[in-house]
Formats: sequence, C-alpha cells, structure tokens
Amino acid sequence: MKSAGYNPHQWRVGVLFSSSGFMAVIEETQLRGTLLAIDEINAAGGINGRDLVPVIYDPASESAAFGRYAKRLMVEDRVSTIFGCYTSSSRKAVLPVVERLNGLLWYPTLYEGFEFSPNVIYTGAAPNQNSVALCRYLMDHYGPRFYFVGSDYIYPRESNRIMHDLLRGNGGEVVGETYLSLRARQHDFLPVIRDIRRLQPDVIFSTVVGDSTTHLYRSYADAGFDPKTTPIASLTTTEAEIRAMGFDVGEGHVTAAPYFEGIDGPSNSSFVARYKKRYGADEPTNMCVEAAYFQVHIFAKALKQTNSTDTDLLRSMVLGSTFEAPQGRVTINAACSHADLWSRIGRANRRGQFDVVQESLSAVLADPYLTGYGSPAACQQG
Repeated sequence: MKSAGYNPHQWRVGVLFSSSGFMAVIEETQLRGTLLAIDEINAAGGINGRDLVPVIYDPASESAAFGRYAKRLMVEDRVSTIFGCYTSSSRKAVLPVVERLNGLLWYPTLYEGFEFSPNVIYTGAAPNQNSVALCRYLMDHYGPRFYFVGSDYIYPRESNRIMHDLLRGNGGEVVGETYLSLRARQHDFLPVIRDIRRLQPDVIFSTVVGDSTTHLYRSYADAGFDPKTTPIASLTTTEAEIRAMGFDVGEGHVTAAPYFEGIDGPSNSSFVARYKKRYGADEPTNMCVEAAYFQVHIFAKALKQTNSTDTDLLRSMVLGSTFEAPQGRVTINAACSHADLWSRIGRANRRGQFDVVQESLSAVLADPYLTGYGSPAACQQG
C-alpha cells in the first residue's frame, strides 16, 4: 500500500491491482502498465504543471477488498478516479462504490459485456471484439465440437454463455462444460483432462484465469494432447501466463485479443522498449498491460482539457476521445463508454510470443450488448 496526504499541487488517482494472491500473475502487469504511463506523463511535465500521483492499494486477489479499498480511496484519500480491477467480481465490488460516490473507474480488462455504468470507462475487449472472431476462426480451422473449462465466477460463466449461443447459431456444439475454483491446483484438472480425452472435442475453450491457467495448460501437456489438432483457445491467456507455464507448454495454443507484444508498428515497438527498459528485458507486455497503459493517457488528455477531476466534467471530455495506442488508434465510444478496439487472433510460439494469424482492418466498434450479433450467422460477421 502507498498513500500520501492531500496535496493541492498534485493530481491524485487511485490504483487497485493485486500484487499478491492468485491473480497477481496478471494484475501485477496491469499495475506496471499504469505506473509506466504515469511516469511518462510526469516526465513530460505532468498535467497543467501538476504531477499525477498514484495512491496504490493491494487487494490481494480478494474481490471484497476491492470494494473496501475503493471506498477508502474516495472517502479518506479524496480520490475520485480509480484505475483498477481484473476480474468481473472485483469490478462488481467497486461498482456500487463509484456509483454512490460518483467516482470514475477505468477498467482495463476484457469482460463478458452486457453492462453499462456512467461511472465506468471500459477499455478491455467486449465479446463482439474477441469472442465473435474467435468462434469463427476455431470452427473454420479446427471443428465445431467445443469443450468449455473455466474458473468458477461471473466472467467465465457469462463468457461461455455467449460462446454457447454463437456456436449453436452456427451448427456447433458444446460437448462438455466444467468449472473449477479460482484457487484450483494442477491435480484438480486431472478429472477434466480425463473428460476431454473421453469426449474428444475439436477445441478446448478456456476461461480459466490466474495461477490456475498454468495448471490447466501443464496438465494438458502432461497428457500428451496436440495443440495442432485440439488447441486450448482463450480470451484470457496472455504472454504473462505463457511465461509462467513455460514457452514449450504454451506453444500452439490460441488467444483472441486486441493486442499482442509482437504486433508490427513503431508505436508498439517504442512502447515495448520503454516497458522492458523499466521492468526488465525478459518481461513481456500483454493486452492487459496495454489497456492499463493507454487508459491513463486518455485520462490525462481529458484532465488537461478540464483541469478538474470532477467525474461529470471528465466523463464528458473522455467520451469520443481517441488515442494512438500500441495496438493502433482506439476511441472511447460515446454511445456506451467502451473502447473501440482492434480484433486479433494469435497462436503462441516457442519464444513465448503470439504469431498473429488474423486481425481486423481497423478498430472494431464496441457493442457490449451484442445488438449487432443477434442473427444465426453471428460467427460469420466480421
């Protein structure tokens, strides 16, 4: 935890990401992306001559702690803007706090969609920006029979519901579905692996998160499955998890995301170099780092214009704003407070990176309620 007394010559913002517990493997990278952006902003002179100062708490991967710290930030630390949360459970713990006290939560994580709050800016992918493209790609390249395995909380169950609908509308089927504790260990996945061997799906669709991701993929590798024929496909497995499980274990598996470290372009190359200079040459970036990074810059751009952290003033300036992010140009969609993001599909290679096998031609308009994907041909829409 880092806190400081109120200083009218600083801009103070809250930061809530876990540096400990079972979600630290990914949330620690979001913290790093946030702090990198803050350092860049301050090195360039701050915002209207005032430094941006983070007030940081570690919720230790406990959803309820996110809510408690959000209240502490807003009431005791006098902070109205919070960057934070990975799991949907943690976001939903913070949501009533920022709504009641009129704060602004910046949420840099892909999620299940079907939510809108005027007190949240959603900068991670919505289902139409990842699930739809992944459904189409997997059915085209591997087959229509999917096995679902997820962590047992809101996001996996809702994400699987969406993927189930997409499959059903296109002649696919779910041959098995199971959920495990967020604290699941490797031995907990043995019955899952036996079930997969028995049912012989074409694709394993994983919504497992945190440390458990490593245990799933290692169990798969130990069982001798071949990702060339039956890959694990995910919306949540990033370069961070691939590094944790081992590059050889992750090789060949598939992830859909707006951003991968290896995408081409000078903006991303510069971003990756700055990140590695600060955190180490062996530390990879990922989609969660990138969203955590660019959302701070969008906030700073709006704050420079409003010269006030008042939520109502900031929101009006943020909506419709654009930023040249490492993934490409992104926009905060004024209709829904979600970011218009790029859609990419990557296959992990032996270097711990993802080879991009498919990408959109431009940012995909955010459609968190899937209003444009109600037809049976949902998976076939671009």
